[in-house]
Amino acid sequence: MPQYLMAVHGEPEVWERPYDEKLQQSYTDTAVFNDKLRDAGAYVFAGGLLAPSSATVVRSSGDDHLITDGPYTETKEHLGGFWIITAADLDEALDWARQASTACGGPVEVRPFDDDPGPTDR
Repeated sequence: MPQYLMAVHGEPEVWERPYDEKLQQSYTDTAVFNDKLRDAGAYVFAGGLLAPSSATVVRSSGDDHLITDGPYTETKEHLGGFWIITAADLDEALDWARQASTACGGPVEVRPFDDDPGPTDR
């Protein structure tokens, strides 16, 4: 069965806002959603991420590597968390994403995994 990434995006302020009733509700709703995914056999893996300021980027150029602090790109929104799910098709994945967006209170991007591994050394 195909796998899909459901990525939650948020503005940097999401990580800076105080822990309040609205945030607690989104955590509760997301936990319920995760249970629903598990019960349906669609759950593969999920995780939340720390603030973009906690990121470290490694860039390679030949044998040299440059390591820098901060997110890879400067943008208005950053990846805040994700699910990896299985779904019969994109329509089913989008249905899960609608539920995920409601649960976590943020936009959810859906992307299918490439099932073609490309050339391999044999």
